[in-house]
Amino acid sequence: MDRRLQFEIFRYNPQDTRSVPHMQTFYLEETDKMTLFLALSRLREEQDPGLIFDSCCRAGACGACAVVINGKPGLACQTQTRNQPDKIVLHPLPFFKLIGDLSVDTGVWFREMCQRTESWIHTSKEFDPTQQEDRMDNDTAVQIYEIERCIECGCCIAACAPTLWAPRP
Repeated sequence: MDRRLQFEIFRYNPQDTRSVPHMQTFYLEETDKMTLFLALSRLREEQDPGLIFDSCCRAGACGACAVVINGKPGLACQTQTRNQPDKIVLHPLPFFKLIGDLSVDTGVWFREMCQRTESWIHTSKEFDPTQQEDRMDNDTAVQIYEIERCIECGCCIAACAPTLWAPRP
C-alpha cells in the first residue's frame, strides 16, 4: 500500500476544564488489511498517547468501537481503510454521553431503554432459583432472534434523525 491517510479526529475531554472541542489532523501510512481500529491504535501508540477511543473484541461483536466515520456510524474494527477516501473524518456517536474524544457511554442509554420498555420475556411462572430453567419455545425464539443479535453499539441510534432531534433528559 502506498497511500498516506489523513485523519481528522474530534478531540475533547469533558473532564479536563482546559479542553476545548476541536478537530485534530493526523497522518498515517496505510498498511495491508488496515482497519480503522488498527489505525487508531497506531495513532495512539505512535503519535498521541492521549487519544481516547474504545475497543474490546476487534471482531464486531461488542460494539465498543462505534464511531461516526465520514458522516456515517460504523464499527472501527470492521471498517477497512482501503474502502475509505484518503481523508477520514471521525466523530464520536451523537446523542450519547461523551467520555472523551471518540469514546461515549452507550450503556446508560441501553439500560434505561430496557427498563422503560421492559424488553425481556415476561412469564406468569414464579422464578425458582433451585429449578432448571425452562426451554424457550421455538415461536418466541424466532420472534426475538433479530433483536437478540443486537450488540448495543449505538450505530442505529446515531443514524436515527428523529432520535437526534428528541429532547434529552
